Amino acid sequence: MGGGAPMPAAAVTPMMEQYIEIKTANPGSLLFYRMGDFYELFFDDAEKASAALGIVLTKRGKHQGADIPMCGVPVHAADDYLQKLIALGFRVAVCEQIEDPAEAKKRGSKSVVRRDVIRLVTPGTITEDKLLNAAESNFLMALGRVKGTPDAYALAWIDISTGAFRVAETDAGRLLADIARVDPRELIVAEPVFHDPELKPVFDGIGRIAEPQPATLFDSASAPARIARFYAVATPDAFGAFSRAELSAIAAAIAYVEKTQKAERPELARPEREENGSTLFIDPATRANLEILRTLSGSRDGSLFKAIDRTVTGGGARLLADRLTAPLTSPDRIAERLDSVSFFRSEPRLCQAVRLALKGVADMPRALSRLALNRGGPRDLGALQAGFEAARAIAETFAATPPPAELGAALAAIAALPAALAAHFGRALADELPLLKRDGGFVRAGYDAELDEMRALASESRKVIAAMERDLIEETGIRSLKIRHNNVLGFYIEVTANHAAALTGSDEAKARFIHRQTMASAMRFTTTELAGLETKIANAADRALSIELAVFETLLREAVAEAEKIRAGAEALAVLDVSAALALLSESEDWCRPQVDSSLAFAVEGGRHPVVEQALRRSGEGPFVANDCDLSPEGDREAGAIWLLTGPNMGGKSTFLRQNALIAILAQMGSFVPAARAHIGVVDRLFSRVGASDDLARGRSTFMVEMVETAAILNQAGERALVILDEIGRGTATFDGLSIAWAAVEYLHTINRCRAIFATHFHEMTALSNKLGRLHNVTMRVKEWEGDVVFLHEVGKGAADRSYGVQVARLAGLPEAVVARAKEVLRQLEEGEVAGKTDRLVDDLPLFSVAVKREAPRPAAPQKADRLGEALAALHPDEMTPREALEALYRLKGMAGE
Repeated sequence: MGGGAPMPAAAVTPMMEQYIEIKTANPGSLLFYRMGDFYELFFDDAEKASAALGIVLTKRGKHQGADIPMCGVPVHAADDYLQKLIALGFRVAVCEQIEDPAEAKKRGSKSVVRRDVIRLVTPGTITEDKLLNAAESNFLMALGRVKGTPDAYALAWIDISTGAFRVAETDAGRLLADIARVDPRELIVAEPVFHDPELKPVFDGIGRIAEPQPATLFDSASAPARIARFYAVATPDAFGAFSRAELSAIAAAIAYVEKTQKAERPELARPEREENGSTLFIDPATRANLEILRTLSGSRDGSLFKAIDRTVTGGGARLLADRLTAPLTSPDRIAERLDSVSFFRSEPRLCQAVRLALKGVADMPRALSRLALNRGGPRDLGALQAGFEAARAIAETFAATPPPAELGAALAAIAALPAALAAHFGRALADELPLLKRDGGFVRAGYDAELDEMRALASESRKVIAAMERDLIEETGIRSLKIRHNNVLGFYIEVTANHAAALTGSDEAKARFIHRQTMASAMRFTTTELAGLETKIANAADRALSIELAVFETLLREAVAEAEKIRAGAEALAVLDVSAALALLSESEDWCRPQVDSSLAFAVEGGRHPVVEQALRRSGEGPFVANDCDLSPEGDREAGAIWLLTGPNMGGKSTFLRQNALIAILAQMGSFVPAARAHIGVVDRLFSRVGASDDLARGRSTFMVEMVETAAILNQAGERALVILDEIGRGTATFDGLSIAWAAVEYLHTINRCRAIFATHFHEMTALSNKLGRLHNVTMRVKEWEGDVVFLHEVGKGAADRSYGVQVARLAGLPEAVVARAKEVLRQLEEGEVAGKTDRLVDDLPLFSVAVKREAPRPAAPQKADRLGEALAALHPDEMTPREALEALYRLKGMAGE
């Protein structure tokens, strides 16, 4: 905390002594130390925060002979600064004053106001609206591992802002993929596990979100007791049968929540176990390549999620993202979701009514969580009330329309919302609610008689006094009687000396009108009623706020007591939101309901890429060209097909590859798909190797990354997998790359036996279709016109004989001299010895010993008439489609014009 020689203990101020003590107890966190209206930071914390937040670094006194660096942020703006620090990966310990400064003064002039850390703010434990994205979950994840069984892992993840709590077993091989699927903001790991060299690639892969914690948090022996204590049950067995690794992860997550939330206890759902194999496995590279939730640059814009999101609530957006990242593998469960979408699509008026009702729904789970943690305000109560009202309105819209199973279950959860609590909220809460409860004014007029009276006294004291004055005049008959006020007597009754006898003429009058002061021409009195009214007026505002705070606490306790039902109702509203949103999407984008079953089929007619299609529409560049894809088993074959896709760069190969992977994801998440028709046999594992990237931090070149990802696919894909591969082997020498790609296709066909699309520029590989029965050649069609190439973006049967790389280079703007020279070099290569050497090499390798049809060397420069004649003789009009005939005509016309 500073250099120099140690100072005598007496030289350390009491305040700084307290700071150092609290900071020492909270290593690894920036300490927000409350000083009046500011949170102040000192020493290294101040230097780090100043640099991170861009605020002034100053100094405050000395410690051990050196200046103490200091910076501060206003308490009222703390959330904004916390948001920046959390986004940068910092953890913050919030230290508050826990006693009245007046109490500290009573203990002596050198006494310091008692302070303590009330909360640790970490990326995985935030609840404030300003710090959260409404459309994204904010998961804290714990990794459990049992001693003696190094491959027995489990993951437990909590969203403290909503109470969601899930757990699943995993293993070392799929650990990184399972973490990537959940995408936690923070991962806690036992220190010995964190430093295990075998897991270093996993922690390197997820970055700085991993946080080592004491191993005691993960003790599986004490885990059941910790879980039972948190949920106030005798044993966690009632929640389900969990493995030791799962219990370790669950207990660690709970322990970390308790550690960060200090005295507050969040309302967490009981841990829900996810069965292995219940969701589609997507490895991290595939998840990144397909840009499911974010693009490769980290943006939501351009992602699949952004393209399909039509939800109107935060809970609905989070559920949509959850389903998109974890598609199902059960055809029955998928069918239930599809039934919900079909129902809303067939009931457009009801769909619109539901969406209209949902637009008024705030984020109920997050509001409930803040209330449970004593961080909530009146608007959080209002969020629950709005949810209750929307639920009632939605239930009424379904009164005459029986829904399918999934929506029926959602409506049952909505009906189970506590009606008495909803009615209480409706009576108690005002229409306009302040942000902070200390501001008051959130309780509806007429709810509490005393509160109404206090408000009237506080805001209309003159009218109240005037009313009492009129009553006294009427009672005594003294028209000149006045009720006045000064700072010495307060409120008093004043009459002229002539009328004083009327207030003192009898014992009864003397008892009621108490003499306060005699003046030259007047006398002043008070009464018990007036004195009481004066006290009420003086304390009315404080009393009114006190009553409102008591009402707030009552509503809070009632809401927390019904947390389970409220959370279930909120989840039901999210289900309705997602189903209605997907129905609207399918209608507006002309998507079809897929047939999803347990077969090995994969047949898509008129498939489109959902993101690219929308981008083309926005830019006005024309319609998206739809294409078919059929990888279904043929005849009595037991495995799906492999398509070997050739064609030019810029022809649309990568788009075609990705769109079929995305269609599989959409179908299995329970959505309609961008196609005219789709039949998807459930895919259990999805692998995609599309695009080039490197990993220089771990010493991996682009080609090395490509080989690592390809190896993972070949080692894991089974017959139910869908594999999308693009340009395997292009990162090394031609023959090396061709050999690797050739062998990979043979392995996919013979060993993996999976459904696959393999795109390549190695045209020699098309010969494999003569050897491998389930391999089919397809190509991206192009048209040459006056020396240029026109990309048709159509997939058709057959193989490309060239890649049109030089033409693409010309389109990219390479200098004409370079393009011309490239054409000449390409001609020489194609007509020279290189082609022959390639053929001989293929023959020499046993792996490639298949019949390869060789073409005779081209004549040097045939006459135009001879070339036209040969071209005409090669045509077979009876076997040509209209489009192929048109393309042939264009080619002949081009040859005639040369």
